Amino acid sequence: MRKSRKQSSGKVKRQTSRVGPHPYSKLLSGVVALIEQARLGAVRSVNVVLTSTYWLIGRRIVEHEQFGSERAGYGQSLIKRLARDLTALLGRGFSERNLEQMRLFYLGWPSPQTVSAESTPTSIPQTVSAECSVWPNFPLPWSHYVRLLTVADQKAREYYEREALLGGWSVRQLDRQIASLACQRTRGAGAIPLKDETLPADAHVRDPFVLEFLNLKDEYSETELEGALILSLEQLLLELGNDFAFIARQKRLRIGTEWYRVDLVFFHRRLQCLIIVDLKLGKFTHADAGQMNLYLNYAREHWTHPHEKPPVGLVLCSERDAAVAHYALGNLANQVLAREYRLNLPNETQIAAGIAKARRLLSAGPDRLEPPAKHLTSRRSAPRASDQSHIDELRRRAQRSGR
Repeated sequence: MRKSRKQSSGKVKRQTSRVGPHPYSKLLSGVVALIEQARLGAVRSVNVVLTSTYWLIGRRIVEHEQFGSERAGYGQSLIKRLARDLTALLGRGFSERNLEQMRLFYLGWPSPQTVSAESTPTSIPQTVSAECSVWPNFPLPWSHYVRLLTVADQKAREYYEREALLGGWSVRQLDRQIASLACQRTRGAGAIPLKDETLPADAHVRDPFVLEFLNLKDEYSETELEGALILSLEQLLLELGNDFAFIARQKRLRIGTEWYRVDLVFFHRRLQCLIIVDLKLGKFTHADAGQMNLYLNYAREHWTHPHEKPPVGLVLCSERDAAVAHYALGNLANQVLAREYRLNLPNETQIAAGIAKARRLLSAGPDRLEPPAKHLTSRRSAPRASDQSHIDELRRRAQRSGR
């Protein structure tokens, strides 16, 4: 009996040492990760429920206003009374301003995506009244929609909402994109390509780029500009767009006996091509176009994979002359884009001046848009009949006086 006990005891010990207990640190980290994931899911669920509830409140307010719209000032008095009663019953969070935002939220998104009651997530209460049998689905938090309410243009609002969802923007990042007019600086912002359709590279690249996050002084070098961009890479990718991926900086290439360096290299997921970026101080020149064309020819042969499309060049400069860019970049074998960058966000005065200039150009007729030099050339080469007769009369008078 004793022998069998020892053998049994030894066998148990050998099994224990072979398997070994799980480390406590692994157990602790697993439990912490589970709790954090659950908390994050709970926060997201709460945001979905709150945003949907605010939209439903806005709908009820609008429907009640329409019912009593014959009375003057009824809407404002309704908001004021409702805010007072809700605050007394439920506490903070239902001020007149908040209720007005809920009302505008419904008016701005009258037909949101919906989730049926059968497929409603467990986070959404099933005890809500029958009107919630079709629950509105808003993927962004309420703070994002409050910021989007300040965008008057419907297409621009849809652009910011779509990009915020795709890029996972925080409300601070969304605020910066709206303040820097990101939609207006992206030519293809309002266009949503079909599944098998791709917008050209020119539609994906903003103009100009706003790099206020670099905090550069008035005097800086190209090296300092590049270093600041790399240090603020996250902000730079946000400014470039959701589909840009960083590849390399100061990428070396040898052509003949000369060595060159490309400032920045990105890859655009939607365009499926490399983006070669060259940083320039001062004005864009034809030499910049030629240098970029050189880089692109090399990148097409040596850096591009078989399944990728030809690379695209992007010259970032502090100044750009439209005429120089037109003739320098026209008829190139490669696609080269010239874009300006600015180190400050546009203020209200600059925005107003840009809008006024655009309105003047749009309201001007074809004659006003024609270059003045062309008018001068046409007048010199082909003077009007009245002007010619006046000149002949002056010549005759001069001849008489000479006699």
